Amino acid sequence: MTHLPTSSLPALLVGLPILMATLSLFFRTGGKAVVGLTGSFLTAALSLIALLEVIHKGTVIHILGGWEPPLGILLRIDPLASVFIGLVAAVGIFISLYAWWYFRTREPGQGKYPLFWPLWLFLWAGMNGLFVSNDLFNLYVTLEVVGICAVALAVLSGKTTAMKAGLRYLLAAITGSMAYLFGVALIYGSTGTLDIGLLGQILEPGPTTTFALLLITLGLMIKMAGFPFHFWLPPAHSAALAPVSAVLSALVVKAAFYILLRLWMEIFGGSLTFAAGQLIGLAGAIAVIWGSWQAFMQTSLKLIVAHSSVAQLGYLLMVFPLLILAPGVRPESADWLIPAWTAGVYQVVAHAFAKASFFLSAGIIVMALGHDRIESLRNLVGNMRMTALSISIAGVSLIGLPPSGGFIAKWMLLKGVFLSGQWWWAPAILTGSLLTAGYVFMLLRLAFAPARETDIFRPVPRSLEVCALLLALASFLIVFPADYLVQFLEGSQVFGTGVESILKGGWLW
Repeated sequence: MTHLPTSSLPALLVGLPILMATLSLFFRTGGKAVVGLTGSFLTAALSLIALLEVIHKGTVIHILGGWEPPLGILLRIDPLASVFIGLVAAVGIFISLYAWWYFRTREPGQGKYPLFWPLWLFLWAGMNGLFVSNDLFNLYVTLEVVGICAVALAVLSGKTTAMKAGLRYLLAAITGSMAYLFGVALIYGSTGTLDIGLLGQILEPGPTTTFALLLITLGLMIKMAGFPFHFWLPPAHSAALAPVSAVLSALVVKAAFYILLRLWMEIFGGSLTFAAGQLIGLAGAIAVIWGSWQAFMQTSLKLIVAHSSVAQLGYLLMVFPLLILAPGVRPESADWLIPAWTAGVYQVVAHAFAKASFFLSAGIIVMALGHDRIESLRNLVGNMRMTALSISIAGVSLIGLPPSGGFIAKWMLLKGVFLSGQWWWAPAILTGSLLTAGYVFMLLRLAFAPARETDIFRPVPRSLEVCALLLALASFLIVFPADYLVQFLEGSQVFGTGVESILKGGWLW
């Protein structure tokens, strides 16, 4: 990779939020918020610059200390990494703005949660570091930074429910980390290197590689709350403060998926079998139905949204059986690879915007009502039109109705399913969409129902509603650059050998 253009941006994307997070620790409560919000804007701007540089130059690298792999550490931003970095920036800036007003309204002076801003910036640095890492151990380190900060944010409220959920989250995170690290140790012991680029060339199939693949996959499945390791997600996400819930659901769980996608496609391709892809797909299909059904049965708005995350993550797992080709099938003839990749990318992006909007809207409702029981949402349209609109738009994207990003994701997933001949995934996809429509329309029915005398909505800053609404609208606006986005991702190594020859006009419809 040393022939690729070099840039300082990969290091700056990690160093800048760490610097601002550390700086915020030296200020009092109000100063922490100012430094934190400033750091958020600077990091988002730097992320945009990085995205533009990758668009202009292609993949860029940064060699730390001038030592090349395998002795040194190489950081890399390719098109896929830049999309994830840009996504964190786009969602993160709205969450930061929301948090600024949320804490000022909830607690004057923000005296109760002064650690939100340094933790949030450290987590952002960890996410950026994860996306630019090209080394298995660096991925572990950044994943741990993200996990520790996420757990600390989850228990920030100090409530008993949050502390219990945070402890469960912590135990799951530690278990996942140990499984991943054990797999990494096996790979290092058999190859002598941890660089992803080198491993993709020298790693040979065998019992050690297969066992390492199982351990790493197990660890990452626990980290991303993939079925059946989803037990920690609903209580942790629903008990956290609204900005934290949005961060956890929209961004944090995507980190483990990103690593899983990278490693399966770039390192373990020679060790993967068609059956392995089907097994991951089965876990995703069960998650889609189980998570959607559990969401449909809840009476708390935040629990509905949390269980919905389990289902939406299931769609991501259902992409893997389409990417792992059966024996004898060449990538050049697999015309379903483009729809499968499109489905995965758009599911990540659309879910991030829609779910962040949903959780922020739930936080607004809690501020207005004092709780999030759905029976009190009556006449939400009459009292908080903008919040009702945000829930409606985000819900439409989660269902997968046109013209939303969620529609692009599910349409492309179904297209890949039928083009590959794997029709057995279609019933799970459709069932999940119908169940999602069930709980979204249930919420909307209550929003239009006549109010009860006991339902009193307290005033909420309009700025909070604007943040949630803009995120919901973004889940629709992302459909416009669909063709360009997939062509841009061609430059990513993980996009797959031979896919370039498939990319022709008319792939979307």
